Amino acid sequence: MNDSAPATNALPLSGLRVLDLTVARAGPTCVRHLADWGAEVIRIAPPSADAGDITGDQDGFDYQNLHRNKRAMQIDLKTEQGKAIFFELAKTADVVVENMRAAVKFRLGVDYASVSKVNPRIVYGSISGFGQDGPYGHRAGVDQIAQGMGGLMSITGVPGAGLVRVGIPIADLTAGNLLALAVMMALFDRTKTGRGRWVHTSLLESMVFMLDFQASRWLLANQVAGQAGNDHPTSIPTGVYPTADRPIALAASSPRMWERFCDALERPEWKTRQGWDTRDGRSADRAAINEAIAEITRTKSSLHWIEVLDPAGIPCGPINTIDQTFADPQVQHLQMAKPVSHARLGEQRLVRNPINMSDLDWDIRSATPDSGEHTDAVLAELGHSPDAIARLRAARVVQ
Repeated sequence: MNDSAPATNALPLSGLRVLDLTVARAGPTCVRHLADWGAEVIRIAPPSADAGDITGDQDGFDYQNLHRNKRAMQIDLKTEQGKAIFFELAKTADVVVENMRAAVKFRLGVDYASVSKVNPRIVYGSISGFGQDGPYGHRAGVDQIAQGMGGLMSITGVPGAGLVRVGIPIADLTAGNLLALAVMMALFDRTKTGRGRWVHTSLLESMVFMLDFQASRWLLANQVAGQAGNDHPTSIPTGVYPTADRPIALAASSPRMWERFCDALERPEWKTRQGWDTRDGRSADRAAINEAIAEITRTKSSLHWIEVLDPAGIPCGPINTIDQTFADPQVQHLQMAKPVSHARLGEQRLVRNPINMSDLDWDIRSATPDSGEHTDAVLAELGHSPDAIARLRAARVVQ
C-alpha cells in the first residue's frame, strides 16, 4: 500500500464493484482505468492461469503495471461450484469485464444474458479480436493481426522499406481505453433506466476507428493512404530532422507557422519561393523542402533549435529514447512514474494514469497482487466458513 495514496472512498468510482475476467492486455487496460479511479476490482483467474498469459509471469514488469489496485482470486469457472461462486459475486457487482474468444463466455455460462438474470443492473464489457459475430467472430485476435487487418501497418514506416508495426500494442490499448469509456457510459445510462447493458468492442473495430482522418481520406475522397515515413501524410513540413547531436521533430505546416518558421531559420526567401508559398505546393515538393531544412538544422544542436523555434510558436521537441523520456523535466513534473511498495518485490515505479481531475491528487493505492492472494478473504466476505474454503481448495475449485 502506498501511504500517500488517497482513500478509495475519495475517488470518483468508489462504491463500484468490478469482476475482472480479463487476460493478456486489452481487457486489463480497460479494468486498470476502473481500478485506478477507485472501483473495487476483483480479478478472477483460473487456477495457475498466469503461466499462459502473454504479459508474462506475475513478477514481470508488464504484469505488475497492468494489475495494480486490484484484489485477486483464482476460481475454476469450468466447475459448477466455481461458477456458483462467480454468480454469488455477480449478484452484488456493478461491472463484469472479459476478453475471451467470443464464444468462450457462452460455453462457460458466464455471458451477459446469464449474469443479467441474477443481476439486471450489471454492465457487462467485452473485447474480442474481430467482433462478437460475423465471419471472423470465432477467430482469436492479437494486436499485430489487428494492426495489419485494420490498415495501420500499410501506412506505417518509410516508403519502400517494407511494412512496419507500431512499437506499442496500439490495438490492444485502444480497445481497452474505448471499452472503459463504454462501461462508464452504460453506468451513467443505468442511473436513468435502472438496467445494465452489454457493451463491447474489438481490436479490429478499434483499429479501424483509430485510422481517423486516414480512413476518411478513403471514405470521402477515395484516396488510399500509403507510407509517409516521418512526414505528416498531408501537412508539410512536419517530421524529423537531424541536428548536430540528436534528431528533433517539428511541425510548421500551417501558412502562418510556415512564415514564422522561415524567419526563425533566417530563410525569409522561402516564403515567396514558387511552389513553397502554398500548402499544396509544399506537400508536392516535400523532399526538397525536407533536405533544405536538414542542411540548416544539422549545423546546430537540438537544444539550439528548440530554443529558436519555441519562441516562434513552432511545435518542436527532441526524439527521446524511453529512458530520456522519463528523465525529461516536463515528464517528471507530470509525475508519470509513480511509486508503490510491493510486499514481496519491494519498491516499484509504475506508469501513472494520464487523466487529471481538479481537487484530486491521484496515486497508486496498492501494488499488483499475487495470483489468488485474496481468494480466502473474498470467500469469507461471501459467508464461506474456513472449513468450506478448505474443501473448495482441496477440490481445486479455488486457489
